[in-house]
Amino acid sequence: MIKKLIGTWGEERAADYLRGKGYRIVATGYRSRYGEIDLIAADQDYVAFVEVKTRKDGDFSEAWEAVNRQKQRKLRQTAQLWLIENESELQPRFDIMEVYAPLGVDTKDPKIVHWEDAFQ
Repeated sequence: MIKKLIGTWGEERAADYLRGKGYRIVATGYRSRYGEIDLIAADQDYVAFVEVKTRKDGDFSEAWEAVNRQKQRKLRQTAQLWLIENESELQPRFDIMEVYAPLGVDTKDPKIVHWEDAFQ
């Protein structure tokens, strides 16, 4: 329950960050039989499928490292379904956002790292 709360809080911070960079949030928590995409955001060129990872810190490992090949495959499959349902002229892209919140939801200014085009 607490993990879900912190995850949702981190996704909200990531969405706010993207809005501040000129993105429009198209969808949150999009689900398919393959998995879930935390955020789908668009700017003038791209539709970004964004995986958000919220952690207290990066001491043990950086948050992006949790997005392994299997998770990437599930995100790609889910994004394909979204694109079938929502035609777009925008170039699709997969991003990872790390939200570091040492005090959990009480963190006033979390560190946010945005990895654009993170799947190579």
